[in-house]
Amino acid sequence: MKKQTLHSIQKLKDNGEPIAALTAYDSSFAKLVSQLGIDIILVGDSLGMVIQGHQSTVPVSMQNMTYHTQCVASANQGSWLITDMPYMSYATESQTLANAAQLMQAGANMVKLEGGQWLCSSIQKLTERGIPVCAHLGLTPQSADALGGFKVQGRDEVNAKQIIQDALSIEKAGASLLVLECVPSSLAAEITKQLNIPTIGIGAGNQTDGQVLVLQDMLGINRDFRPRFVRNFFEDKKVNSVDEAITAYISAVKNRSFPDDEHSFV
Repeated sequence: MKKQTLHSIQKLKDNGEPIAALTAYDSSFAKLVSQLGIDIILVGDSLGMVIQGHQSTVPVSMQNMTYHTQCVASANQGSWLITDMPYMSYATESQTLANAAQLMQAGANMVKLEGGQWLCSSIQKLTERGIPVCAHLGLTPQSADALGGFKVQGRDEVNAKQIIQDALSIEKAGASLLVLECVPSSLAAEITKQLNIPTIGIGAGNQTDGQVLVLQDMLGINRDFRPRFVRNFFEDKKVNSVDEAITAYISAVKNRSFPDDEHSFV
């Protein structure tokens, strides 16, 4: 597989080719998804729920994220590797720089932070020091308690305008990617149109520049968790293996058949 870079990911947006991303938390799945051609691997703090069995991402530590980044990086065959900065690991600028450096040294190509305009100063300092940043807006799981739970964001005009403003400010500060989670399709499409940097959606419709899902969700492993935006690619009668399910996901993202209206919000 050709090694993905920040420039090659940007080129996908510029050329109108959807970007396919999946989470991975260990070397086995990292090797598999990268060999099958996934553009981006996300070492998500979702591991707190998927791997550790917590009810949220809040308990995940820097030690956890560093360890799993090392596992994934050791087997990655060329995908762009993003690692989440966990809860309260970027509360101050000095803390942000130190923790981001630790994740980059563990093998990440980019770090991801949840939040709006309050992050702009930290984003600027990270990018000035050669650490690429992916921002995350909409439903930000680390703040789910403050948001009133895992709810769609940006449905009212005031909230939607705030998310748009946050996105523009984050891009100006130097972020190179933006994840949009659980926002109406029309809002995600508008933000994608206004930004020069790629947008990666999860529960944000199919007009973003790319899509990401938790690997275990798209394989249907967690049968007790099936939010609207998740599609189990193992349910397809034509799919007979993990390899084929992952390949089907990549293909569906690339041809924009996923997500459809059934897996999106209005």
